[in-house]
Amino acid sequence: MDLKTLIDSGMIHARWLLLLLAAGCWAEVPDTDPRALELLERIDTLYQQDSARAVMTMSIVTPEFERSLSLESWSLGLDYALVRVLEPQRERGVSTLQRDNDMWNYLPKIRKVVKVPPSMMMGSWMGSDFTNDDLMRDVSLVEEYQVRLSETDTEYQLDLTPREQTVTVWGALEIIIGKDNLLPIRQRYYDEDGSLMRIMEFSDITDYGDVTLPATMTLTPMNKTGHQTTVTYQELDFGVDLTEDFFTLNNLRRPF
Repeated sequence: MDLKTLIDSGMIHARWLLLLLAAGCWAEVPDTDPRALELLERIDTLYQQDSARAVMTMSIVTPEFERSLSLESWSLGLDYALVRVLEPQRERGVSTLQRDNDMWNYLPKIRKVVKVPPSMMMGSWMGSDFTNDDLMRDVSLVEEYQVRLSETDTEYQLDLTPREQTVTVWGALEIIIGKDNLLPIRQRYYDEDGSLMRIMEFSDITDYGDVTLPATMTLTPMNKTGHQTTVTYQELDFGVDLTEDFFTLNNLRRPF
């Protein structure tokens, strides 16, 4: 089955989303439109669902250097995740663990586990444009954001603004979704002043067993000239046999 079938059947929840009122050719839909909440709820675990394992390449480009990492990851819902570096050899085994709201890094060269403090959540992960907070991805957007839906003949746009109790670095979020396959096309992040801070673009639609998803995500920060990070999935399996006991500090330190 494809992603549209999964969404229609209620098997996928929502997450990749963002802001600003649609204009021009966009037809505005009321705030209370249940379709907005449905899309928001069902895209949340687009690349995770209940449980997932992935092998991916992360390519990092800056004005000073270019580098590529091969990664393996496991996730269980939004609360548990483990990411391990496979290549290059000099960084093999560097790993990150998420359990609920806690996060640790393992540095195999010094055999040390380091807990990531809240003050470092917006820091770069492995020199990329993704932050530690991006890896956490444990926020329920339905609970944390208000959502407005607008649309054209071919696309949906979800505009998100934080609820009063939400603590977030983003003043607004926006996601563009294709109507033909209900897959994300583009995602924009804005600061509290309404300035565009970064853009995520999705491409290379690929079948992973019964699920069809964009294989490539390209993140471009607007405040860092010449910076870009691209993640491409080589393998992506859903419904893998994982429990909370897999996501432990012992497993974080586990050698290959």
